[in-house]
Amino acid sequence: MQKALAAIIFAFFLVGLLGGCASSRVVGSEVNSFARWSPAPPAPGSSYRFERLPSQQQADLPQARLEGLAQAALAKVGLQHNPQAASLSVQVSASSQPMLRSRWDGGYYPYGSPNIFIGGGSGGGVSSVGVGFGFGFPLGGMDTPIYRREVSIVMRELRSNVAVYETRAVSEEPWLDTDPVLSAMLDAALRGFPVPPAGPRRVNIEIKR
Repeated sequence: MQKALAAIIFAFFLVGLLGGCASSRVVGSEVNSFARWSPAPPAPGSSYRFERLPSQQQADLPQARLEGLAQAALAKVGLQHNPQAASLSVQVSASSQPMLRSRWDGGYYPYGSPNIFIGGGSGGGVSSVGVGFGFGFPLGGMDTPIYRREVSIVMRELRSNVAVYETRAVSEEPWLDTDPVLSAMLDAALRGFPVPPAGPRRVNIEIKR
C-alpha cells in the first residue's frame, strides 16, 4: 500500500513538473545595439511616432501588426506612442526565413524563398535551392525546419533628424507562431535601453506556450 501511494504521489509530481515545463519556453536572440544620444537619452515618458520606408507603405496589415508588437515593447522601456507630440521617430522591420538542417553535414540551409513579413530590406531567394529542398531533401536528408527571424529598430531624433539608436535581434528557433516570437525578440532588442551594453550579446526571453 505504501509503495502504491508513493508511486501515485510521484506520478502527480511528475505530471505537475512536466506541466510546468510545458507552460513556458525560451526565445533566444543574438542582439547588437548602438546608441548615440545627444546631449542625453530621452526622459521616461518621451513620445515617438512610427516612420515607414517606401517599401513598407503598402505592407498595411503586416506592418501595422508589427508596429503594434513594437508599441508594446517600447512601452516597457518607458516610451509612449504619441505622434502629435513625438520627439522621436521609430522605424521597425522584421523578416523570417525557414531553414532546414541537413542530416549529412549538420548545417542549416534556406528552405524556399525568404518569407519577408515586413521591412524595407531586399529578400532574394534562390529558386533552385528552394525547389531542391522542397521536393527532395526533406524526404530523406533534412530534418524539421527552424526559423531564422530578424527584427530591427532605428530611432531618430525628429528635431535634428539624426539616428540616435539602432538595435537588431536575430533568432533561430523551431517555434512556428510568429507574433509571440517577434514580441520576445523586440523585448530582447530593447534590453538595456537607452544605454545598452557594448557589443553582441545573447538575450533570452521566456514566454508562454
